[in-house]
Amino acid sequence: MTETNTPPIRARRIHFDYPEGGLRRHYVQGDLLMSHIVAYLSSTFPEGEDFFVRSVRRHADQVTDPVLKEQVKGFIGQEVTHSREHVALNERLQEMGYPTKFNDRMTTRALLRDERMFSPLTCLAMTAALEHFTAVFAESLLGDEDAQALLGSTEVRKMLLWHAYEESEHRAVAFDVYRAVGGTERRRIWTMRLVTLTFFGSIVLFTTLSLLRDRSTYNPVRLVRSLWAIRRSPFLKRSVRQRFRQYNKVGFHPNDVDNSALLERWHPELFGDTGQLVANMS
Repeated sequence: MTETNTPPIRARRIHFDYPEGGLRRHYVQGDLLMSHIVAYLSSTFPEGEDFFVRSVRRHADQVTDPVLKEQVKGFIGQEVTHSREHVALNERLQEMGYPTKFNDRMTTRALLRDERMFSPLTCLAMTAALEHFTAVFAESLLGDEDAQALLGSTEVRKMLLWHAYEESEHRAVAFDVYRAVGGTERRRIWTMRLVTLTFFGSIVLFTTLSLLRDRSTYNPVRLVRSLWAIRRSPFLKRSVRQRFRQYNKVGFHPNDVDNSALLERWHPELFGDTGQLVANMS
């Protein structure tokens, strides 16, 4: 059963604008590689979030715990909003020269193939696995000043902080639905192993294709400097890698790592009366 003192999950009415000229070509603090990686990840979110919603909805009527039922509603509302806001960002990134439309089409094809090949329960296990990845990245962003510094002070920074906060809020929902409908540890762990290969493999492949379209890639000094910097990325620290691997332990639960203090610290910073996102809330 879901704990009764679990904070409610709710979708927020929010909107971000990316005016022409408002972002530098390499908007992640001028870093070539990280700008392309973030653009690729953003391009997968609209279809990815829709896949998550479909996977959870297919099993929602089997959930009997009233607290988890309410969390599912909040999860769906948040993910629908994430999808919409990433569409807007992706359109701006496409105008800046990033192949977000191509990546979006490839993501659509891959996820539709997965839904044909795998059972609904395995698709739910895939959702739980991918939610673990996004939650770990999200909490790394919220908890690491070096990670936050990469984003500068642009609208992209505000949007990613908001997205990270909500991913941290609902990180356990798909996992709890999977357990509630009888998903086994064996299926969960083997699915994560498959997802790990495809997730990181796709980042390498599609980021490389994106880089090949960028003239700055052919500046050897800049490329080598960016490749060297990625080795020291706050998102690849040992502690982050360890959190990824925790998922493969029998008996794992996303709430094994307590994030309540992190959420309590960021809530007023983002959503308070003088929070960073006041102008974006409606």
